[in-house]
Amino acid sequence: MKPVLRKGKLTTWKDDKGFGFIRSSDGSQDVFLHITALKEINHRPQVGDVICYQLTVDKDGKIHACNAFIEGVVSKPMPIASSSAIEKETFKPKAKSSLIFEVLLLSFLPGLGAMHFTLTTFNPIPLILYPVMSFLTFILYADDKSRAKQGRWRVPEKTLHLCEFMGGWLGAFIAQRRLRHKSSKVSYQVVFWVIVAIHLIFWLDWLFFGKRLVGLFFSSVSRG
Repeated sequence: MKPVLRKGKLTTWKDDKGFGFIRSSDGSQDVFLHITALKEINHRPQVGDVICYQLTVDKDGKIHACNAFIEGVVSKPMPIASSSAIEKETFKPKAKSSLIFEVLLLSFLPGLGAMHFTLTTFNPIPLILYPVMSFLTFILYADDKSRAKQGRWRVPEKTLHLCEFMGGWLGAFIAQRRLRHKSSKVSYQVVFWVIVAIHLIFWLDWLFFGKRLVGLFFSSVSRG
């Protein structure tokens, strides 16, 4: 007996992980959809898309969508070897140049400040700390994404934020863009950009305001 073609709306989609959920047209159930179930697509799924699909049961007895396509979208054959192949899709030259520009822009003030700090205090710690912590943070992001794909215990968000605060925020930014990890969770992004702002304000104060802002902060903390 041929499987019934069903229809529903995509209510959740995690693009960095390649899966989401379809609310069936009668509202009776939410169906799991993996990117590999969309065999012929020419754009990434988005929340609100109407999905036509069939149901299948995996070896664990869980129901999910298969042989799916997005209604109203002209399909184009696209070989999909695996979810990892999709998640590792290469950046276009324009996107690469954009990322390089953003990294240079974000790192300019901390880099200038770290060099000035080294020359005036003869202490090279910031110059060493930024690249080392950025590398380690990038590795942690990659490990956390791998753990998520394998269903293993994740790296705690507090650990990632601590590494970012300790100087690895630039590596975290690159990982978010290149690995497409932790880039769509609003609460995580708020904390991340607060950490970035703290570093930028510190070096702005060091270079142009004679450490007055830092002094005011510590004096207010000591009074409190």
